[in-house]
Amino acid sequence: MFSNFLVQFFVKDNENVKNNKVRNSYGTLGGIVGIIINSMLFILKFFVGMLVGSIAITADAFNNLSDAASSVITIAGFKMANKPPDAEHPFGHGRFEYISALIVAFLVMFVGIQFVKSSVQRILNPETITFELIPFILLLISISFKFWLSLFNKFIGNKINSSALKASATDALGDVFTSSTVVLSFLLAKFTTLPIDGYIGVLVALAILYAGFSLVRETLNPLLGEAPDPVLVSSLQEMILSYDMISGVHDLIIHNYGPGRVIASVHAEIPSDIDIMEIHNVIDNAEREVSKKLNLHLVIHMDPICIVTDEIRETRDYVETVLRKHSCIKSLHDFRIVGDGDIKNLIFDIVVSNKDSKSELSEEKLINEIKTSIKEVHNHYNCVITVDYDYI
Repeated sequence: MFSNFLVQFFVKDNENVKNNKVRNSYGTLGGIVGIIINSMLFILKFFVGMLVGSIAITADAFNNLSDAASSVITIAGFKMANKPPDAEHPFGHGRFEYISALIVAFLVMFVGIQFVKSSVQRILNPETITFELIPFILLLISISFKFWLSLFNKFIGNKINSSALKASATDALGDVFTSSTVVLSFLLAKFTTLPIDGYIGVLVALAILYAGFSLVRETLNPLLGEAPDPVLVSSLQEMILSYDMISGVHDLIIHNYGPGRVIASVHAEIPSDIDIMEIHNVIDNAEREVSKKLNLHLVIHMDPICIVTDEIRETRDYVETVLRKHSCIKSLHDFRIVGDGDIKNLIFDIVVSNKDSKSELSEEKLINEIKTSIKEVHNHYNCVITVDYDYI
């Protein structure tokens, strides 16, 4: 496989994809290959477009030129993202990769807008297109190059989990379809005098615009704070629960500061009657070992769980029955009964799904309904309920 050969030849220590320098080498290789291929395709299609007088082919040529410029920005983005942390950016500059992908997306949309205008002008003022066999064959060859470039970008994008390179792969695959449409219009020009070139040019331009819009949406998500990868969430939870004396986890929050720059915090439930130094050592080991395995920075907060008594067990069973009446509640944690005598505090947190996130008034109403239901059976408890939201 030629893609694998390029990686083996140009990227040192290419299997160590968690290393930022190796990752940067992958990004640089992807960018350079993109510049070379897209520049060649621009020259080829621009020449053919001018030769046969096709606005659709010329539009496709400039789309390839914008892709070459995008590759330059991708390389710059990887270089900037690889800068070490500083006083102003203590978590590093990893999000530059997302920003570079966003710039690329806007460039793609700009090209699309320009060629919508040009194609409409061609419809209003049609020109004759002359079909020639050699330019037709050259266009077919250009499609095969673009298809390979899409596979190559997907290969290294998956290898290093790069949103910028995955976006480039998607963009290149979209170009395969738009270029195929252009070639079809060029072939049809041999059989009809209709100004099909202008209409195909509009379709190509709209496809370019759609690709740009899709890229904007995909690259904005990590910048705005998208939900974390479910596989990462599952791995974190499983690894933490594998440690002795940790019986549960909740309030997991993951912050993404760029590929390889992830910070996670979580609450771990531990027995309340265990030696504090012993469990502190377990937590320290978990933080260090899980951080290393998953290439992130993990912070664990210890939540002591009350020793289970008949009172706690029976009360919790009833509270869970009450909570099941509310579909928005996913779980409860930190359940405890505090105090002596006739009046005690019943304290617990509930986790509400973000899909059913409540306004402040609704949240207050939800708490009041739960308290009312509990008071009907356990009037001697003063309920203290905290609402948490599911961030995963």
